[in-house]
Amino acid sequence: MRVAVIGAGPAGLMLGAGLARRGATVTLFDRDPGPPEQGVWPRKGVMQFHHAHAIRPQVVSTAQREAPGAMARLLAAGAEPVTIPLPGGGVLPAGLRCRRSTFEAALRAEVAQCPGIDLRRGHVDAVRMDGAGAGARAAGVVVDGIAADADLVVDASGRAGRVSRGLRAPQSAGGVCGIAYVDRQYQLHPGAGPGPLVNPLAWQGNFDGYQCLIFTHERGIFSVLLVRPSDRRDLVDLRFESGFDAAARAIPGLSDWTHPDRSRPITSVLPGGTMLNAYRSQRGPDGSLALPGLVFVGDAVCTTTPNFGRGLATTMLQVDELLRLLEVHTDPSDTPQRADLVAVGEAFDTWTEAMMRPWVEDHGVMDESLRRRWAGEDIDPSGPIPSNLIMEAAAVDPRIQPVIGPYVAMLALPTSLQAVEPYARAVYAGGWRPPYSDGPTRAELARVVAGAVT
Repeated sequence: MRVAVIGAGPAGLMLGAGLARRGATVTLFDRDPGPPEQGVWPRKGVMQFHHAHAIRPQVVSTAQREAPGAMARLLAAGAEPVTIPLPGGGVLPAGLRCRRSTFEAALRAEVAQCPGIDLRRGHVDAVRMDGAGAGARAAGVVVDGIAADADLVVDASGRAGRVSRGLRAPQSAGGVCGIAYVDRQYQLHPGAGPGPLVNPLAWQGNFDGYQCLIFTHERGIFSVLLVRPSDRRDLVDLRFESGFDAAARAIPGLSDWTHPDRSRPITSVLPGGTMLNAYRSQRGPDGSLALPGLVFVGDAVCTTTPNFGRGLATTMLQVDELLRLLEVHTDPSDTPQRADLVAVGEAFDTWTEAMMRPWVEDHGVMDESLRRRWAGEDIDPSGPIPSNLIMEAAAVDPRIQPVIGPYVAMLALPTSLQAVEPYARAVYAGGWRPPYSDGPTRAELARVVAGAVT
């Protein structure tokens, strides 16, 4: 089977590796020339490339299975496997300390050497079609004006991809989330230990009016995110280094990590783009498949805000399922072997509706709850309780705790929390509210930042 993949980010690269391992002839198209021999890879057009990412166990397991050579490259680049000790002995995989740029560079280098894969630089202008109307199907792509034939076309161009936008129905879940963030990377000095952590991969502080997150990466590198409501301008000056530095000094926990005796900044302040939760199906405006033989995967299907670091995990879960469906719907007696791509598209759409859409909807509810609380609204115990507040209530009612771990690890869908939602509702009806982390309020932090910038 000939496969054309639009986009050579994590989704396209990993899927390409998996397809080639199964005997397909894969051509990956990407406008980016790849990482330079020296210096920083700018990865233009991928806003989130240098921002914080969590490499969850789902990402590691897919890489180990589909691109084992990439895992060897990652470890050589300093990526650090993380495990959690279990009470009865043994350990539980928790992910990998690693930047997105390091992960993608290792995966790209490995895929570029895989037999059966051609990684080309070029701009995909359009998806080619055979037939018309209801009988149309994908037949390849047009790249810089030149046609390239394919039996299967995969759009892994991300949420901002335009080449097949006109074929698809609008997003059916999510939207602008009402929060914004800035990001900066630091590196611990040689011999310096990390600051406080809430789990092996991250630290989080929930303050009155804003949030602070730290994600740990390889070789002592870590990312700091300061998250604020997007409809308020009082912290907009965090985009300036003087403002960001002042905030880092003022926030307990963050100040421990970023103290000059412990670490140094290695990037400028990186403002985030518009933050969206978005889900789009495999279907067109009329409800049928957008185009048989064309499959959307990765951020082209599902994006969530970075608070829980789920982006790469949802992508790899999609890659796993699409590879499985292509195997299921391929008749091994065919010569040459070709998959029933209509059946694949229908089955994949059913799966993403059941397994990806709930994460987008979950983030949307949590982000709206966070935004309302930052605006001064109280928690309404008579309405639905967002997942983050269910988790917070476990500090009061231990009956909630057993379902939290599988949900956080993405081993159980958000609906798994419904069983303990009544316990959380009772906690909030009794008047308890999650305490804010020790530190300045948003108004106090805004004065600190403004004073540093002016």
